Amino acid sequence: MLPLSLVSLFAAVIGRQRWTVASWRWLRTRLLDLPAVPEGRPRTRAVAGHAMGSLLLGVMAVVPLGVEVLWLLRAVLYGFVDSGPYDHSWGGPTRGGAWVAHFLIGTPEALAGLAALAGIAALHQRLTAALDGARTPRWLMPTVVVAGLATALLFVAWTRQL
Repeated sequence: MLPLSLVSLFAAVIGRQRWTVASWRWLRTRLLDLPAVPEGRPRTRAVAGHAMGSLLLGVMAVVPLGVEVLWLLRAVLYGFVDSGPYDHSWGGPTRGGAWVAHFLIGTPEALAGLAALAGIAALHQRLTAALDGARTPRWLMPTVVVAGLATALLFVAWTRQL
């Protein structure tokens, strides 16, 4: 989503958005297995709005994807990643206890990350409908912007606590 939205934004700026629209339609029908939509030429404004929204959603998706990677490394593979000692670890002082504790604590966070990814995908699906001439709800772009700001605040807060 992220690389294609950068290319789409550039193409919309220079007025050559036809092939990026075709790419989004191909992804929608082939990858997501959604019904085909009537071919038409979307307005440049719709393509530029879609590209900016997709770019923001793509950047936002990196955060829950990072949560999933951290869950894999710090919960599922904890015993292989951390060699110990486990005296001060959650669930310690044994490796097995620390491994189980990290897995049980990290699993709800991983589920929340999957829910966030599903929400981002749903927003993107509604955003992509604008390329086919469908009217998008008025709340869509403000929701994308507010979610992007919330993600930025979360990222800044998370990096400052490290």
